[in-house]
Amino acid sequence: MIKTKVGKRIKELRNKLGISQEELAFRSEIHRTYIASLEVGKRNVSIETLEKVVNALEVSMSEFFKF
Repeated sequence: MIKTKVGKRIKELRNKLGISQEELAFRSEIHRTYIASLEVGKRNVSIETLEKVVNALEVSMSEFFKF
């Protein structure tokens, strides 16, 4: 499922950066509970929101989608 893959990738890159969900939420201007829901694959993410998260994770969109 794509939601699960995206969520796992967010968590993987967040852990690689060594930041908490709260820090990622702050950097991407998204609520922490939304980040948590994304990471477990419970939420669909819009392109705009995904762009905020990807930028906060300091990777390109193409790098993000290298599952």
